[in-house]
Amino acid sequence: MTAKIHIIDLHPDNAKAIKETASLLFRGFREHNPNGWPNIEAAVKEVEESLQEGHISRIAVNNNGNVVGWIGGIGKYQGHVWELHPLVVDPDHQHQGIGRALVEDFEKIVKEQKGKTIWLGADDEDNMTSISGIDLYPDVLGHLLKIKNLKGHPYEFYQKMGFVIIGALPDADGPGKPDIFMAKRIR
Repeated sequence: MTAKIHIIDLHPDNAKAIKETASLLFRGFREHNPNGWPNIEAAVKEVEESLQEGHISRIAVNNNGNVVGWIGGIGKYQGHVWELHPLVVDPDHQHQGIGRALVEDFEKIVKEQKGKTIWLGADDEDNMTSISGIDLYPDVLGHLLKIKNLKGHPYEFYQKMGFVIIGALPDADGPGKPDIFMAKRIR
């Protein structure tokens, strides 16, 4: 069931939404990626950077106007490729279709921008998959072929959205903490 939300651009003059988005980012990643945005100041900086030209920054707001989700994106390769970074949904509002709606909205905007591919990195800092907590070398691709989701890692959400695993960066966040790369063609 999709929650009742509206997806809108995050504007630089909307201080309330920027503050709520930064708080959401900090809270949403605190458990599984604590080094990503270790404090609210780092989260505010990330949100403010998303407001630059060549970026997409969209928020999901509920009927009260509160931010319950955020998706950002950065154009690369002359706009042919877009990095989805980040996606976060308020933990109290997850599993209600908000993440799906944000990704679908993002894809629509990328297509309008004539983008051809969306890619993302899905860090695994706390052994949520079978490729975390181990040395992936020298057979990184062999490990990826046998990947298993052990604790609800979001890579399976992205697979349901049509993304495929295209690689991994071993030790991206420290020994045994890979970043899983995924991509999707936009038609």
